[in-house]
Amino acid sequence: MEKESKVTIRQIFKEYLKGLKGYRTFFILTLTLFITANIIDVVTPYFYQNFFNILGTTGPKSVVVGSLIQIIIIVAIMHFFSWLTNRAAFFVYLPTETYTMAQIKQNSFQYLIRHSHNFFTNSFTGGLVQKINRQARAFERLFDTFIFNFAPLMLTVVGAIVVTFFTSKILSLIILIWVIIYFTCSTLFYLWRMKYNVEMARLDSETTALLADNISNNQTISLFNSYKRETDSYAAATVKQSKYEVKAWNYAGLYDSVQLLLVYLMEFVIFYYAIKFWSIDKLTVGGIVMVQIYVVSLAKQIWSVNMVLRNIFESLADSKQMTEIMLAPHEIQNISNALDLKIRQGEIEFKNVTFNFNDTRDVLENINCQIKAGEKIALVGPSGAGKTTFVRLILRLYNLTSGQILIDSQDISLVTQESLRQSISLVPQDPILFHRTLMENIRYGRPEAADEEVIAASKLAHCDEFIEALPLKYETFVGERGVKLSGGERQRVAIARAILKNAPILILDEATSSLDSNSEALIQKALDNLMKGRTTIAIAHRLSTIRKMDRILVMEGGKIIEEGTHEELSNKESGLYKDLWELQAGGFIQK
Repeated sequence: MEKESKVTIRQIFKEYLKGLKGYRTFFILTLTLFITANIIDVVTPYFYQNFFNILGTTGPKSVVVGSLIQIIIIVAIMHFFSWLTNRAAFFVYLPTETYTMAQIKQNSFQYLIRHSHNFFTNSFTGGLVQKINRQARAFERLFDTFIFNFAPLMLTVVGAIVVTFFTSKILSLIILIWVIIYFTCSTLFYLWRMKYNVEMARLDSETTALLADNISNNQTISLFNSYKRETDSYAAATVKQSKYEVKAWNYAGLYDSVQLLLVYLMEFVIFYYAIKFWSIDKLTVGGIVMVQIYVVSLAKQIWSVNMVLRNIFESLADSKQMTEIMLAPHEIQNISNALDLKIRQGEIEFKNVTFNFNDTRDVLENINCQIKAGEKIALVGPSGAGKTTFVRLILRLYNLTSGQILIDSQDISLVTQESLRQSISLVPQDPILFHRTLMENIRYGRPEAADEEVIAASKLAHCDEFIEALPLKYETFVGERGVKLSGGERQRVAIARAILKNAPILILDEATSSLDSNSEALIQKALDNLMKGRTTIAIAHRLSTIRKMDRILVMEGGKIIEEGTHEELSNKESGLYKDLWELQAGGFIQK
């Protein structure tokens, strides 16, 4: 079993209250109307007591009938007002619950999406989606239980005890003692069972995450003929979840059986004493009828206590995982009173920068380098040298372990993340697109851009060449993660975004790696235009990219071990760059 969450019930309700912000008046009105309707229903049996007492009198029938009709008219009026307040409450309740659920989802997404790059690389996408949706559904379940079960139950219990008190104090006391015992035992049981609810929620997230991961990798499953392996893996996860759920529900079922016996016992004891009191003229026939109505109503309501408490604690358990994410501080945060980054020239400087993901291995170690404004830098080195981490630190996707990164003498840890990333364009090696239209995906670089500007950027990136061939052109949906486009087409869209964004600092992560020779030549021309006047850092392996750079930084083992122009490094007697260059150039020539 996973380590138990330290999230408290108070913290969960605090998140719910944030969702209710703006709808609290409607919530109070809903509660008031439902309570009013329930109070009317609780008081009504008192009039039936008078009804049956009058019915048992020996006076003139005309007088008795008049009194009985008067009582049923009062009861009818009360039922009408109960119906009226119930209907009014229902129409207020619907938007309150629906809009609050929407707000809870918005709050969850707004906080979740600001977690660090590291957080998302260590989380299953499907699991996170499940946690957001489960929290909103948990609120719905909790709200419904409170409005339709818990509040009526409390009113019925309190009402039955109070009204019965004026008829028979002993019966009232019996009901009170029994209710206290029942509620105490049920609450303690479901508090104990909550750890099972939390584990069931965790297993549900785990199963959903595995399902989403498999669906996302459907092509890999096909190519490696792994249908049976993945089917068996998913089956094992669902069976594990089912076994645990059966265990938890068996405990609940066993407890429900005991509680049902207590309900039957309560009915017997109350009716036994009611008959005894009637036999010695301490309780009227009307009193017995009233007690019977309350006991039958209480039996139904009390029996539902298990369901009420189960719903409450299962809802709280379902909310724990998302609440835990909401309470976890963002790894990357703006300092208080952080200023916006002001780009004057675009100079970047690393000062004694060290970074590691844990205490055992430095990814970057004591990096010192200066990239002049407008300079084009290539990062070269074997896999694992730290090139990607180098550029991600400039974007502040991670916090430094030590040292400083300055842009125009401004420490990037002291400026807002929004202004920092607004000043940098990134063209990744494997661009991921939204399942939206091409127009929307390109415009993502600058949301306020006009259609004409989007199309102009598209032409500069040579996107128009494949877009114009599509039936819906710029209104074509690209599929989840852009799967309807080729790798080269996705890269061209990413380049169009960068052109449209027009940021003073440009980062290229092998921006031409997925292109054929013809496309590369076209894109390289667009990139040359894009790089003009911008400070550019390119993670590069291909000859066409490296040779055009002003300076090359050669990385190995998290350190910069060589730097210089292509000519300077390739003409050295020995060195890592010379070896890499000869290896690539030799392979190129042999082709």
